[in-house]
Parts: sequence; structure tokens; C-alpha cells
Amino acid sequence: MTTAPPWRLRMALVAALIAAVALMLSGCSPTQIVRGEDDVAEQWTVPAFYKQPRPLPPGGQGELIRSQRVLGAPDGSTAWRVLFHSTDTFGHPVVNSGLVIAPTSPAPEGGRTVVSWGHPTTGSAQRCAPSSGIDPFDLVKGLTDLLKHGYVVTYTDYTGMGTAGPNSYLVGGTEGRNVLDAARAARQLLGRDASDRLVLWGHSQGGQAALFAAQLARAYAPELDLRAVAVAAPAVDLGALLQADIGDVSGVTISSYAFTAFAEVYGPSTPGAELDSILTPAAVAALPSMAELCLIAQNKQLHAIGQPLIGDFLSRDPETTEPWKSLLAQNTPGAVAVPVPLFVAQGETDSLVRPADTAAFVAHERSLGVDVTFERIPDTGHGLVAVRALDALFDWLPTVGADASEH
Repeated sequence: MTTAPPWRLRMALVAALIAAVALMLSGCSPTQIVRGEDDVAEQWTVPAFYKQPRPLPPGGQGELIRSQRVLGAPDGSTAWRVLFHSTDTFGHPVVNSGLVIAPTSPAPEGGRTVVSWGHPTTGSAQRCAPSSGIDPFDLVKGLTDLLKHGYVVTYTDYTGMGTAGPNSYLVGGTEGRNVLDAARAARQLLGRDASDRLVLWGHSQGGQAALFAAQLARAYAPELDLRAVAVAAPAVDLGALLQADIGDVSGVTISSYAFTAFAEVYGPSTPGAELDSILTPAAVAALPSMAELCLIAQNKQLHAIGQPLIGDFLSRDPETTEPWKSLLAQNTPGAVAVPVPLFVAQGETDSLVRPADTAAFVAHERSLGVDVTFERIPDTGHGLVAVRALDALFDWLPTVGADASEH
């Protein structure tokens, strides 16, 4: 069973010291790196590490721009923040930030398998990047166990978070490329210690990102040997997700992030993709403020803005109104089959990603010939499903040739 790791308990005892030293090393002030309930009133400043050099050095997809050691990594591991080249859904060059964590023990012959993690929603603004948080390891579900098994773990913050770039929230083509390029960056950073073997693992928004990465992998990153994909409560039907969840604050928040991103990304080239074509005037007015807030860290502010919009957010049905219907479908996984074995976990009491939507996605993938293992987890909601799926996940990985090392 997965239990609270001793390293996290020790981190809690020395958090103030670690935070102070980390801030000095990174050149960040407390208001720059710590996301709290009151920081919305402060002007966020981009930490030095995340500022892109000018001119930007040339580089291929996934090529490192810089790296920086991070304190407080789990016992027996070393971690680095990374800045690397990637591309967006249109193939335009972008820069990503993220994290790489590797065991300190000697790597096996042939190197370690890389796990590229797709993180769940933290927001969509630069300030909401997981790698810039005081504990950049916290959101990686199963991190301690993955490292103990011998995997290298990496993640992207996604384009537009951490370092500057276009919005990418639920833009599958961008997120998927970012997830693959994080693996490339990890391999460059670690050299022979990281193999070309790849496992994708994601939760919620990150599940959608991992699925798009799987769909893109053979064409976009053919040098990577994708072995398996695992997702927990993935966002697999955006139209249904946004329509079904609009009746509570969580749904309003997620929809605010998503509609803002789609209008910014597709609006310039897609007639009709303006916010006032799908949202009420009140929602359009509120979105700029909501888009700057981070989920969980700034829930108080999100609730204050979002609560009055419940029942007064959508002016039309996005599942039937163009171009939103097509844009949501375009960013829904499943257009092509996942090319490797797929593990899907779903909490049976999840009120955000509906179990019926996940079951329909599983049935669709199976109809395409995908080898799908479907774990239904009773009495489990959205927040805990990834953690409660870990035992089954670690049992499954060796059965599909996705061990941490080649035997």
C-alpha cells in the first residue's frame, strides 16, 4: 500500500529552511514563488529561472535551454527545474518549463525508463506552474514509488505556465507535444542514465495531455520507445465535461480556463470563436480575473467570482454551437487509437469527470483494438483516484513491458 513517505514528514519539519535556501538559490522572492490565498493582491513577478534568454538560443524539440538543481527532492533522488524547447498545436516553437527527478543510485545498463507525468489542473496563468511552487513534487502521484522502482520522472508545466507562452489549457495538441518534449529534455539532462523507453502517466487534465501525447508519439517523437500509457479520471469528452459541470463552482472555474484558452488560441483564425458567442455578458466580464487565479491556492477568490455565475455562465450549448462543438471535439482524445497498452482508472463517485464518460471512452478505445485495463475504484472521487490507483498501476506496468529497466 502507498503511505505518506518519511521524506515528506521531514520536509515539513524543515520547510522554512528549505524554502529560504531555495528562494536564495533561485533568485525568487517569497511573493514570486509561493502561491497563497492572499497573493492575488500582489503583483506576481516571473522568477529569474523562468525568464527566457534573449535572444533565445536555437534548439530542436525538447532541447534544453537551462537547468537548475532543486532542493527538497525525495530521499534517494535528485531534481532539476528545466527550461526547454517545444511546439504548440500549430507547430509553432514555444518554450516550456518543468521538472526532472531521478534516483541517485547507479542507473542500470541501458538506462532507466522515463515516466512523463501530465499534471492535473492548477490554473492556466504563468504563476500557477507546479514547478515554481514551494513543493514542486507534491502533485506527482506515485512519485516516491516510481523513484523506488527506478524510474526517471519528468513533467512539463504546459505552455504558458511558468515561462511565457500562449495559453494551452485543454489544448490537446499543445499539451501532448509538451509532455513528449519533457521526456526529451530529461534524456538530454541525464544522458545515458535515461533510456529511450517511455511511460506516460496523467490525472484529469493531465490524463487528456497523456492521451494526446500517446496519439502524437510515433509521428512527433519517433525516437522514443513508448511502452505504456496510464491515466486517472482523464478529461476525455470536453463537450460533455464542460456542459455537465457548469452547475457548480468547480465547473465554472474549469470552463473559464478552457473557454479563455480556446478563444485565445483559436479565435484569431476561427470565425465565431469569440467568448460572447457562447458565454453570458457576466461570464465574459469575469473571465479575465478568473484566468489569472490558481486552482486550490486561490479558491477563495475563484469562489467569490464564480459563485454568482452558476446558472448564468453559458448563453448557448457548446456541444451543439459551432465553432465550439468542433473545437471541443478536436481537443477530445480518441480520434486515433492509443498505440500501446492503456491503463484507465476511474473513481465511481467522481462528480467532475463522470464515470459514464470514462467508460464510454474505454469502450471506444477497445473498439479500435487498444489493449485497455480499466480499474473502477469504488467510493472514490476525483481528487483521490490517482493515488488509489497506484497499487494496480504498479502491478500492471511489468505485465506490458514497462518496467523501470530492461531485464
